[in-house]
Amino acid sequence: MKTYLETEETEQLENTAICLRDKLLIRLLARLGCRISEALALQVGDIDFARRMVTIEHLKSRVKFTCPICNARLGKSHAFCPKCGMRLVSIDTEVGRLLKNVLREQAYPS
Repeated sequence: MKTYLETEETEQLENTAICLRDKLLIRLLARLGCRISEALALQVGDIDFARRMVTIEHLKSRVKFTCPICNARLGKSHAFCPKCGMRLVSIDTEVGRLLKNVLREQAYPS
């Protein structure tokens, strides 16, 4: 039995979401592969828009050559920092755009 969504199924789910927040949450879960608790725990400071990266705190790890939290050196295959446990995940341009829109909406509600 299949325990994941295909790309087309994820897009259908995203298209049925009514508000931008829900669309973003669906996309974050699908693209970053994080747990819902990790996505809901994201703070503005966890997002590096210039580098298009999101830092996800290991709640229950983020691929980069050095950890942005503790500056530990990481190998290319590291998915998390062995020193502080931070998970590093790259985001695409579209997710970055959606994140900026949600933050703008929260800062300046209609």
